[in-house]
Amino acid sequence: MAKLILNSLSKSFETGGRPAVNGVSLTVREGGFLALLGPSGCGKTTVLRMIAGFEQPTDGSILLGERVLADASEMVPPENRNMAMVFQSYALWPHMSVAENIGYPLKVRGISGEKRQRKVKDALSAVRLESYADRRPADLSGGQRQRVALARCLVTEPDVVLLDEPLANLDRHLRQEMEETFREFHARSGATMIYVTHDQAEAMALATDVAVMSEGRLLQVAAPEEIYARPEGRLVGGLVGQGAILSLPSPDGDRRLLDWPAVQSLLSTREIGRGNDPAADILVRPQDVEIATEGVAVSVLSVLFEGERYALRLALADGQTLRAFSRRSVRVGDTLTVIIRSAWRL
Repeated sequence: MAKLILNSLSKSFETGGRPAVNGVSLTVREGGFLALLGPSGCGKTTVLRMIAGFEQPTDGSILLGERVLADASEMVPPENRNMAMVFQSYALWPHMSVAENIGYPLKVRGISGEKRQRKVKDALSAVRLESYADRRPADLSGGQRQRVALARCLVTEPDVVLLDEPLANLDRHLRQEMEETFREFHARSGATMIYVTHDQAEAMALATDVAVMSEGRLLQVAAPEEIYARPEGRLVGGLVGQGAILSLPSPDGDRRLLDWPAVQSLLSTREIGRGNDPAADILVRPQDVEIATEGVAVSVLSVLFEGERYALRLALADGQTLRAFSRRSVRVGDTLTVIIRSAWRL
């Protein structure tokens, strides 16, 4: 296996139109699990299709190690890339049994007999479907079909596994179960995995690295904890995690992580229009907003009961809003005082 490198990758479907993918450069480390995260239409699936070999780049290149897989002039066909893809729709043959579906890629490669049977059996064991080998896809649940699709990937021992929103058709309970299956699959196969999703919870739970995209561009690539705690720019801060972005006077110096005394000072001088004082975007996560006996006054705009807690939307005196969590019930219209334990300057 080797690093997968995207070098200034671009794709346009219409001459003169806005590119679907625009100058994306990133390196997917060997054996890593990268989530491509972004809203619908941001270009993440187009990136995946170019990696798979279903689309040719308009500009830039794709390399696996030192091998060029595609650029604007030529491309290696999908079947010669040693990659496997799991689709949202599972893409299983309805007339074949589970074992036949899993073994089909081996059949295409001319692997038969005992060797094929052994590989299929190992793949079935990896996704805990040994007792379902003779069933047809129509007899399986959505989660079981997705496991068959994963086993079909595992059986070919690919260098790279591509997953296009594979959990989108499953209910919440099955999604959580399948997330564990994906983690096991990644650990067992050792393959580099690229996972396209618009669900940030999936990306955070599964990936070793998250690449955030918007309007065809790559905004930031980092570990899930880094993306969440230290987003680069307003777009990433708004896309990843719940939170509020306040417009406050810019802190002195290059300080970005702000504690309560620093935030309190900015709130007390938040007359943004005064003089030539520059404004800054300050990201505040709800878990960092704490109801206290002293602090800044806020009014409760909305209350949503989530079972183990209440999700609150709060308004500052100047109309800017915060999000917070509470273990006790409050009412819309109540006045509270809060402190902000931590904030991040975007």
